[in-house]
Amino acid sequence: MKLRFEGDVTHVMPGIQLLLDELNVTIGEDGFPVKVESSVDGELQIGRDQSQAYIRYGRKHQFFRGLGLLIQHSRKSDSFHLQENQQFDQIGPMFDLSRNAVLTVDSFKLMLNKMALMGMNSVMLYMEDTYQIEGEPYFGYMRGRYTQAELKEIDDYADQFGIEAFPSIQTLAHLEEFLKWEPIRHYRDTKGALLVGSEQTDSLIERMIETASAPFRSNKIHIGMDEAEELGRGKYLDNNGYVSRFDIMIDHLDRVLAVVRERGLKPMMWSDMFLKLASGGGGDAAYYDKETAIPEEMARRIPKDVDMVYWDYSHQEPEDYEKLIANHRPLGCNLVFAGAVWIFNTFGVNYGLSLNASDVALQVCKQEGIREVYATMWGDDGNEGNPFAALLGLQLYAEHAYSEQKPSQAQLAERVKFCTGIDMDTFLQLKDLDEIPGQEPNNAKQSNPSKFLLYQDVLLGLFDKQIEGLDLSNHYAELEQSIREKRDSSAELDYLFEMPEKLCTVLKRKSEIGIALKQAYDRQDTDTLKQMAKNVLPAISSAVQELRIAHRTQWHRMFKPFGWEVIDIRYGGVITRLDTASFRILEFTEGRINRIEELEQERLVFSTTNRDNHKGVGWCSHYYRMASPNAFYHVLNPF
Repeated sequence: MKLRFEGDVTHVMPGIQLLLDELNVTIGEDGFPVKVESSVDGELQIGRDQSQAYIRYGRKHQFFRGLGLLIQHSRKSDSFHLQENQQFDQIGPMFDLSRNAVLTVDSFKLMLNKMALMGMNSVMLYMEDTYQIEGEPYFGYMRGRYTQAELKEIDDYADQFGIEAFPSIQTLAHLEEFLKWEPIRHYRDTKGALLVGSEQTDSLIERMIETASAPFRSNKIHIGMDEAEELGRGKYLDNNGYVSRFDIMIDHLDRVLAVVRERGLKPMMWSDMFLKLASGGGGDAAYYDKETAIPEEMARRIPKDVDMVYWDYSHQEPEDYEKLIANHRPLGCNLVFAGAVWIFNTFGVNYGLSLNASDVALQVCKQEGIREVYATMWGDDGNEGNPFAALLGLQLYAEHAYSEQKPSQAQLAERVKFCTGIDMDTFLQLKDLDEIPGQEPNNAKQSNPSKFLLYQDVLLGLFDKQIEGLDLSNHYAELEQSIREKRDSSAELDYLFEMPEKLCTVLKRKSEIGIALKQAYDRQDTDTLKQMAKNVLPAISSAVQELRIAHRTQWHRMFKPFGWEVIDIRYGGVITRLDTASFRILEFTEGRINRIEELEQERLVFSTTNRDNHKGVGWCSHYYRMASPNAFYHVLNPF
């Protein structure tokens, strides 16, 4: 399709040029005329007839959504008119760039192209220690940290689409990867929390804020401060004696905000610590306590010039969000909402939970007048997943942002196909890596069998009791075939599905092999055991090697190399333990040992999260707990 733009397109032309190839569009004097105008009331209006088209928009980013809609609808009709009102002032994703998977600049640009077509106008870069600070060589050391030039390049690229990029950092807790280094122990209160009240820490935070904000046009900065339950309970306690966590928190927040105000920045922070302290408890249960009331004295002392970000990733009833939003109101701060697309702690995407929770949360946000929303994509425990697999979830956020009502499934499907080149049904298959037989509807309990069934040891079978009788071999065989059939080699993002397909190849063989080994051993079926040792386990090992290679290719295509070594080591562990299992079984079947102690152990339920009590089929947050019940480390004083 060839277009000719009429009107002032000077400030959007750089962005248009970046999207031409993606849209399969050219520009020329003999192109179809498109009249570009400002929209007086800020509405986005797009339409065409047989002689000309038009795009009327209020804000820069809206033009690119409008351009996409024009191309999309022109492919099926030569006459149409569309009108949209943006429901949120700011809408966009938060990319977790701190848990090993740091997007390359080129990958970030590709993501920004997709976001532009969706009509998003914000992107938050979550960086705990993955940005360089002059004079702090251990900050982000060997972690793929961004240079100032790289962050500026990302910001410059985003700005061409009217997308506001800004940093999200940590100025209190969640700094384990920096604080682990012995040479900077003077900054450490506990394993993950800074030693607040220290002049050295104050200087560090000042440089954090200065360095993180400098490459960006935006004056926004997210200062973190979430999940700091350990605050004041380490070296701070030794130095100062007991001080209430609220008093410590407020004093520290005042210090951080002084730095932020001096630089003319607009801060936001996670809200959870204040609600947890108000409830008198700790952990997420306290944060989501519907009976929490913010005392007047607490509310009075909380600064009002910091936006509070209410994060909620899993509730699926409007009443839950309405009540928890009401709990925040006494804080007296502007309220921002952060939901999630669940790529955390899995090889897939929990779309069942993500799409349902997001639909409900975003409708409530519209009703409650919340004008700024973000979709977080955390990479907990090493980040086996990736944000590109979450594009369907981001598309849902975008469609909500331009519709008063919940977008229809047909609308979502059509838009995600246009913006990403991938069918919605193809994306949805990623949920079935975890949404297995025996699961709660839509995987509401966040079970992650795609991960623990890969990493669990076949001789120890830690999760075997969780999955007995579920016929997972058949489930993963059918899913493997389905993924293969729905792939489209002509799509730019088709490569995303190579690794999930290979994972199914592994899990159709490995998911239930521990159960089969235990059963054969219990009945002393040496012929079956020998056949497993010589044929079945080596075949699984070969499939794991192919999965590893597919995963490695994907990782190095989208992320910096740092962090891949963690996943590489995990695959190596699976392969070497399969080899040891074969060795142990052959030792037994050939009479060199008289028993296999690992297979004599009774299999127990891994946790209280299991289908017997309607809590899914299991959840585990940490690789080292999936791989072994024994200690990977035990350090009382690492220094």
